[in-house]
Amino acid sequence: MVKLKELVNFLDEFLKIKDFSDESLNGLQVEGREEVEVISTAVDASFRTFQKAKEAGTHLLLVHHGLFWGKPFPLVGVDLQRVEILIKNEIGLYACHLPLDAHPEVGNNAVLARILGLSDLQPFGFYKGSPIGFAGNLSQPKTLGEIKEALEGKLNQKVQAWDFGKKIIKSVAVVSGEAGSIMKEGLGNFDLLLTGGTGLSLFRLAEDASQTIVFAGHYATETVGIRTLGELLSEKFSLKHNFLDLPSPY
Repeated sequence: MVKLKELVNFLDEFLKIKDFSDESLNGLQVEGREEVEVISTAVDASFRTFQKAKEAGTHLLLVHHGLFWGKPFPLVGVDLQRVEILIKNEIGLYACHLPLDAHPEVGNNAVLARILGLSDLQPFGFYKGSPIGFAGNLSQPKTLGEIKEALEGKLNQKVQAWDFGKKIIKSVAVVSGEAGSIMKEGLGNFDLLLTGGTGLSLFRLAEDASQTIVFAGHYATETVGIRTLGELLSEKFSLKHNFLDLPSPY
């Protein structure tokens, strides 16, 4: 068991949440009980997520996409219901958006890079002045099919590809989530770009630039970081950890 304040202080420093300009209110969004023994992790803050956290006996829930973004909003309707279930059950809520994407150890993009076996990692993909992705090289070239197979095995997600470029892959740039605008930085500079999802404008750019891009799902590419963070906290503070998986088609 650990004090909530101690755990939050560790997370704030470990994730360097003050270093990022982010619409997300990163850090502790809803205060829970003073002592924490059970933590849960999930990608999204939602009423269904909070119900599963309650069922798991969660004391602190860590999510990638929190409740509070940008401007304040009234707590009415579903927004009130979401906050109520947390407060009534003394469940704390901690959000880490860009700080988790960018973290070199437990971040979404660092973990995806490890899944692919990338080395010589360099920062890639700037958002609001901060690099949040990574680029690197494979020790041995792989086919596009081999890369898709590796991702599908780890993410439990069907992977799609725009096969416009190279068939044998050596260099890869990775940015999780919905990173179409960021992916433009990598067009023509890497054999393969990996992200979660995107739209029509990048399709035409990739087509014209003969660029291969792999899409592994916004949700799926952002399960890896929050889960890894939960495992680290569980080991460091001797806490019980549950990953709450609520798959999305996006």
